[in-house]
Amino acid sequence: MSLITRLRPYRYQLFLLAYTPLGLYADSRVANVYQQSALGVLTFAVLVFVLRFAPREQRRQVWLAVVIATAGELYFSVGVGLYRYRFENVPLYVPAGHGLVYFFALTSAATPLMLQRRRLLVGLALTIATGWALIGVTVLPLITGRLDMTGALLWPIFAYFTLRSRQAPVYAAAFLMTSVLELFGTGFKDWTWQAVAPISHLQQGNPPSVIAGAYCLLDAAVMRLTRARRAPPGAMPGTIAPGPEEDLPAVVGGRPGR
Repeated sequence: MSLITRLRPYRYQLFLLAYTPLGLYADSRVANVYQQSALGVLTFAVLVFVLRFAPREQRRQVWLAVVIATAGELYFSVGVGLYRYRFENVPLYVPAGHGLVYFFALTSAATPLMLQRRRLLVGLALTIATGWALIGVTVLPLITGRLDMTGALLWPIFAYFTLRSRQAPVYAAAFLMTSVLELFGTGFKDWTWQAVAPISHLQQGNPPSVIAGAYCLLDAAVMRLTRARRAPPGAMPGTIAPGPEEDLPAVVGGRPGR
């Protein structure tokens, strides 16, 4: 079996792992919001293209995640100032980027490596997240001058979802992708997390260590709304439309068609 054949199931993951740092580097070099918007249009075009190969229900989940994440961006960045982008806006590529990251997590759950080494990879993600959270409140403050309490508070959320949810591979993949995104984004100074979080007044890292905990909440919101949409008219809250019990996990763990 050739190398290209072995890597084919991971083509989207490899693409996004390369596109993300290149796109974030490009953002650090643009001179104004108009050039930045061109990058956003390109990123939306990429999202639309990759979703053409996804099941219809999965496309709906991704677009729902984009809507929820964008609302969160407007509130946490523009509204309360938890973090700030270079031009004091929410760049156009950010909503599309959330969709790409969410799709990365969903499709990664069904790759051969994740299916064969699920327990190992999920455990590895949790171990790295735990180590990063601990370093964020012990070693990194001595180097960066920031005590990462936000990351420490996100860790229990990530740990709960990875240990208790049947979608643990989704969250493990989200940890990988959000870590890459945050490290490059803050490294290129595309955005900066405030040293002290508004409202909570907790110190935080730049970036916080286990930001994937927020993606666990995003996925929970998407799945709850998806279930609500599937409920028959007039049903009691929490009722799901009749159907095979395995339908939803199959959608969540699906991957682009060939």
